[in-house]
Amino acid sequence: MSLDFVQTLPYDSITSIVRKAAYGLVTTCIIGTAVYAGYRVAAPEKYSNKRHRHPELNDQIEKVLDSLKISDEQLIHIMHILEEEMSAGLSPITHKQATVKMFPTYVRNIPNGTEMGHVLALDLGGTNFRVLLIDLHGNSKIELTSKIFVIPQSIMIGDGKNLFRHLAECLAEFMKKENLLHSGICYPLGFTFSFPCKQEGLASARLTAWTKGFSCSGVVNEDVVKLLQEAIVEKGINAKCVALVNDTVGTLMACAYKDPSTAIGLILGTGTNACYIENLDKVGTWNGDYNEPKQVIINMEWGAFGDNSRLKHIRTKYDQEVDISSINPGKQIFEKMISGMYMGEIVRLIILDLLQQELLFLGHRDTYGDYKTPLYNRGGFYTKFVSTVETDEGIQFSNTRRVLEDIGIHNPTFDDCTIVQHICRQVSKRAARLAGAGLAVLINRIGKSNITVGVDGSLYRYHPRFKRNMERCSGKGAAMVACVAERNLFKISDEHDKETNDYETVN
Repeated sequence: MSLDFVQTLPYDSITSIVRKAAYGLVTTCIIGTAVYAGYRVAAPEKYSNKRHRHPELNDQIEKVLDSLKISDEQLIHIMHILEEEMSAGLSPITHKQATVKMFPTYVRNIPNGTEMGHVLALDLGGTNFRVLLIDLHGNSKIELTSKIFVIPQSIMIGDGKNLFRHLAECLAEFMKKENLLHSGICYPLGFTFSFPCKQEGLASARLTAWTKGFSCSGVVNEDVVKLLQEAIVEKGINAKCVALVNDTVGTLMACAYKDPSTAIGLILGTGTNACYIENLDKVGTWNGDYNEPKQVIINMEWGAFGDNSRLKHIRTKYDQEVDISSINPGKQIFEKMISGMYMGEIVRLIILDLLQQELLFLGHRDTYGDYKTPLYNRGGFYTKFVSTVETDEGIQFSNTRRVLEDIGIHNPTFDDCTIVQHICRQVSKRAARLAGAGLAVLINRIGKSNITVGVDGSLYRYHPRFKRNMERCSGKGAAMVACVAERNLFKISDEHDKETNDYETVN
């Protein structure tokens, strides 16, 4: 089996391809181990007393971080659970109660690279909102112009009509700058709306729940395309929304414009989700026609995996605290263990725990009561800090020291920096392994010898180790499982031989 991981932006050109080849037999389970790169330094003379020291391997610290570690056996179990949850989402009998909703998107054809024309696109997936003008030239060539607008907090939690009016205003500003307003042309518009939706057609979808910090009133259970188009008409904009896609679908489609073997779209950013191409005969909830192509892209909404407590065996007290203090307690459990919106907060809670156990920042006991520092405030340790800390190599820890000073820890010691980096690595490694296990389920389900995975998201793009750890977990494990399968085969054969020999002896 060969895997192509393609990092791409929705409607954008491919920016990198990592070729993975000949991982072995595709089986019903693919798991693996992400290789942990331990701390290795050659200290200069002034740090000679630090040589061979690994303060992060303190037994008490390891006891705290052990709760984050997920064994290969646990990953196999998680994959089996996800397969069961996917089946529940695809069945008309259990879909309503399913946590992994597996929504059919009504997108059945993927690009072949010959498409041409000018298309507008809106991309709402978090605090940033993008407006894009895409020029498709055919021959897999794309030109793109875009602008990012910020969604104010007041808009994110206010009245839903104000949200869509804000989107329309941003669109109008962009079109005016590009000389598209009042051009006499009604531009087709694609809406990338990265929240759980039940699609009722290519240009019709009802929001089922807000995520990622949004809680706008009057939108849940409403057709978001209709709400957007009403705001566009109200603003007098010459554009018509002709399709709504999830960001995972947008990523898959953009990647497929370059590579027709694309079958999976994956988002690893503020949130996380995945989509893949499924055969219609496996989609029990499908209510469309069965004409060719007999396939449809399924928007999994896998961020909600575990909302029914089926992942409680791997959740830590830090995960529980993150969930309780979130805007949507009990929801998006899988997402809260993986995505960028929550990773920094998990690290912050672990740091606080070690500090209170006097295992970290021992020279800063006088600041314990300074609850005004970011370290003591929810959200005070940004996920970008995790990436920054993990880019440090060697013993100077210049990036880590800068991050710690940003959260109120001045003049951190060598031990402080080493331990904080170790915490960040363990948290991001767990997230990558979970994402890789989920991806492996899709790879096995598709069952093709060559699959391209389109991936987008700030976590995947900017974290220095996430991509490598995830790919190792989702790809390298194929060979592992093949070995396990072979071992079990020999075991069964040995037992059969033993039973045969016993039978022959008795008789």
